[in-house]
Amino acid sequence: MTTRRPFRVLGLQQVAIGGLNLDLLRELWVDTLGVQRVGEYTSETENVAEDILQLGDGPHAVEIDLMTPLDPEARPKVHDPALNHIGLWVDDLAAAVTWLEDAGMRFTPGGIRPGASGHDIVFVHPKANDEFPVSGQGVLIELVQAPVDVIAALG
Repeated sequence: MTTRRPFRVLGLQQVAIGGLNLDLLRELWVDTLGVQRVGEYTSETENVAEDILQLGDGPHAVEIDLMTPLDPEARPKVHDPALNHIGLWVDDLAAAVTWLEDAGMRFTPGGIRPGASGHDIVFVHPKANDEFPVSGQGVLIELVQAPVDVIAALG
C-alpha cells in the first residue's frame, strides 16, 4: 500500500455472539455474568433478533450483541460461527472504505448503512476472492463510524 491510510482504527466497538437460543445467551451474559442489557434489535432482512449489552460507560463502553436467527435455516446464519463478528471504531468510515477498496478489500453486500446502534457501519468479508484478494482472513469484521465523543476519547 503506497498511500497513507486516511483513517484510524480507534478501538473495539463490539463483540457479536450468536446462538440458537437467545434466552440461554441472556441467562449467561446478563443473569450469570451481570452484563447490562441496554436494548434490542430485530431485522428480518438480516435474519436476526438480538439483545444489546454494554460493558463500561461513555466512549470507552464496549457493546456485546447476543444474536439468534429468526429462521435457523435462512441466511445469514448469525449463530454460525458462535463468535459472529467483531466491531472496530474508525474515525472516518467513508475514507476507510474507499481506501480499503482501492487496496483490494472485499466487503459484504450492502455498503455503508446504519447499524443496530445507530452508527454507520460496513462489514469486511471474511473470505477473499479473485476480484478482492484482501479480506478478514476468516473473521467477519464490522467497521463502525465513531461518534465525536469516541473520537475525542480514543483518538
